[in-house]
Parts: sequence; C-alpha cells; structure tokens
Amino acid sequence: MNISIRTQAASLILLAALCGCGTVRPVTDAIGRIISPTQAPAAPASPSLDAYKTEVALHVMRQNAGQTFSGRLPAMLPAVVVLNITVDEEGRMTDVAVQRSRDPDATRVALASMRRSGQLPKPSRLLAQYKALTFSETFLFDSQYRFQLRSLAGPQ
Repeated sequence: MNISIRTQAASLILLAALCGCGTVRPVTDAIGRIISPTQAPAAPASPSLDAYKTEVALHVMRQNAGQTFSGRLPAMLPAVVVLNITVDEEGRMTDVAVQRSRDPDATRVALASMRRSGQLPKPSRLLAQYKALTFSETFLFDSQYRFQLRSLAGPQ
C-alpha cells in the first residue's frame, strides 16, 4: 500500500508542476501523511481560477471514482474531451457544453460524470462582479474510457 501512496504522491507533485503552480505541495491529512485526491478534504474558498479548477477537479474525481484512473497517462490518449462548464455563485452547473471531442462515447462519459458530480464548490471569490463563471476542463481518457482531468493530471 505504501507504493500506491508514493505513486499517488508523485502524481500529485507532477500535476502541480504541470499546472504551473508556484509551490508544489502534496495533499496530506492531519498527521501529515500523503493522501489520494479521493480522500482529500474539501479545499477552502478559491482565490484564483486555477485553484478553483483544481478544487472542482478533485470534486468530480471523488464523485466519479469508478470512472477514473490514476498514474501515468498513456503515451497516446485514445480520447480527449474538452467541456465548457458554467457555474453560478452557489456552484450549481447552469450549462455544460462540449468544446472539443472526436469520440461520442468519451463525450457521453464526460457529460455523465459532470451530471453525477452534482453541485460543485462555490466560486465565491471569483464572482465579485458576475453571476456566473465559465471555465473549461479537459477529460483525458484511457482505452477503457476511464479518465483523468487535465487540472489534476501529471505530464504525458
């Protein structure tokens, strides 16, 4: 089990570096042990769009654990789906639209995963002037139509 935790920790560190974060910190529990994204506690209110996207990605991964995979991405991704997601000030999805996809089955999985995710974290600090926030998220699929989210995935 320690190997799995180390692998997940390395994935989180690589993910943070890939996302352009200035500080790379693995997710830890109260004792300081590294934990996986599915075990991570809810993040505090988001000060930036990148932080909010990471918070949303963790939420979506938790709500769709059976449809996700962790670890290294395949050298060639069989499918990539980009969704435009609009949320209101309460985190309710008001619109989800496909921005890019060439695989109808992957598109169905991505859209169904967003529906299963329910209400997303509140983007309160990002909505000072507007009633809604639209952002994109990329679903990266393996050959079994399991996905990782670009906001959390390590390098390919």
